[in-house]
Amino acid sequence: MALKAQALYDFIAEAGNNELTVKEGETLIITNQSIGGGWIEAQNSRGEVGLVPEDYIEFSKPVPSFPGAGTAAPAISVGNVAIPDLSIFDSYAPAAAPAQTQASNGNDPWSVWNADPSGGSNNNWASNPEGTQTGKSPADPWGSVSQGHPQAYQGPGAEDDEWDDEWDDMKSTGGYAESESGDAGAIQRGAHASSMKISLNKFPGFSKSGPELYLLCKQIAKGKEKLPIYIGEVGPVWSYPETQLDCVVADPKKGSKMYGLKSYIEYQITPNTTNRPVNHRYKHFDWLYERLLDKFGSAIPIPSLPDKQVTGRFEEEFIKMRMERLQGWMTRMCRHPVVSSSEVFQIFLTYKDEKDWKTGKRKAEKDETVGVMVFTTIEPEAADLDLVEVEQKCEQFNRFTKAMDDGVKEILTVGNEHWKRCTGPLPKEYQRIGKAFQNLSAVFNSSGYQGESTLTDAMTAAGKTYEEIAQMVAEQPKKDLHFVMETNNEYKGLLGCFPDTIGVHKAAIDKVKEADKLVATSKITPQDKVTMAKRVSTMSYALQAEMNHFHSNRIYDYNRVMQLYLEEQVKFYETIAAKLRQAHSQFTTM
Repeated sequence: MALKAQALYDFIAEAGNNELTVKEGETLIITNQSIGGGWIEAQNSRGEVGLVPEDYIEFSKPVPSFPGAGTAAPAISVGNVAIPDLSIFDSYAPAAAPAQTQASNGNDPWSVWNADPSGGSNNNWASNPEGTQTGKSPADPWGSVSQGHPQAYQGPGAEDDEWDDEWDDMKSTGGYAESESGDAGAIQRGAHASSMKISLNKFPGFSKSGPELYLLCKQIAKGKEKLPIYIGEVGPVWSYPETQLDCVVADPKKGSKMYGLKSYIEYQITPNTTNRPVNHRYKHFDWLYERLLDKFGSAIPIPSLPDKQVTGRFEEEFIKMRMERLQGWMTRMCRHPVVSSSEVFQIFLTYKDEKDWKTGKRKAEKDETVGVMVFTTIEPEAADLDLVEVEQKCEQFNRFTKAMDDGVKEILTVGNEHWKRCTGPLPKEYQRIGKAFQNLSAVFNSSGYQGESTLTDAMTAAGKTYEEIAQMVAEQPKKDLHFVMETNNEYKGLLGCFPDTIGVHKAAIDKVKEADKLVATSKITPQDKVTMAKRVSTMSYALQAEMNHFHSNRIYDYNRVMQLYLEEQVKFYETIAAKLRQAHSQFTTM
């Protein structure tokens, strides 16, 4: 009996790529399950046969296992880290540690500590400058259940660890859509509609964990990976390298696999440290993002990537847009001293061959210092802070990032509206003015009166000038407003990560506040209480160092983009003024 399946989502086939267009609810006959790479060959009711993403369909009966199928990652022992008994925190909500949620969502991410803030962007300002917000945040702000599209990244072990046998370019929304949630102009990512949590399930016996995993850890593993924090002019700062890491994302090329059945785009990344290019597909960038989020997300906001996309992913405009945004994401990661110096980031930029890449991947996926345990690597070179000061700093950063988030959303809203006027009604008004002048000139020219030509020629030229201005107005946003919008959209995604990062610190502060009661009931020792206070101080230094890094980058980025915007605006209006002067000079002074 033929194996049947039902389509869960609409899927539009890419022309010339052996894919099959299916509609939600359509019944399919599975003709080949062993294609690999997350694809299955199926036949629709019309007899057409082609490839369909495996996660877009639901089988009518359990699917038998076949070579290449993903398996769950095995549990990894903690080594010499003694895991504390977390059951002493009876009041603690039983859910995962707050990680950066990279889902698209219409709710305010600041109303709870984990309401799906956006990161990155897939907004095509030129084609449809409208905000889009999709999906809903989980009711439990500490929930660990992934929301949204079933093709969300499942982590290492969920697929074969081969260079070419991984999923790529999942279906997503492209460009902008009208906001569904009423937050006008707010831009959210349309594709990463899944709540991406920092996984702490590598620790045996713990499916849920919070900051107490670090606060009460009895023995911290000794390793070479240490992150010092110094006291600089602005306060606690990370240790910055002498030479700033940078890289160039360029030269996108179309490749294929499975004997040409599937195609993909591969980008060339060249770091300034080696000047030796390496090649990566989008899925490798996504792997890197997941690893960075897993490892650093409790301490450092990791903005998500530009969206995956299926339909139109080989079109030149989309490839250029994606490359530009991957460049922006990589530049931001390169500028962070902790991220850029990490082993996982370095192997991504400097692997020598396929074997070296696979070895580096496996090592990164077995890293035990993830989630809140990243704080075990942080060493502040300063005296411990008291709990009151720690809490004050946390609230200060929360207020600022929330206020900046509101300001960035306002810029995006105003920018959206201005873009639409510049590409819609405003050019039409200039065109109407120009046409009206030319029509009146034609009327004057029909009078037969000698000596009319000087006036009519000048009026016609003035009319054409306004038509040229109309074209300039329509094209100008791509030259200046585009960069303002991209910068603010990037910061919107970055700011959307802060509720989770700050939430880790607030949860830790709450646990330390419970220490006296726990000591009184003999659930922890007085020494445990001292250790907890010391470690929450370490967490605070990390938060302060991160905020100082954020402020430094913010000042640089906004200074640069505002200069560019105003320079282009000056050129724009000077060009218009020159055209108007030329038109004016053609009229005779009476």
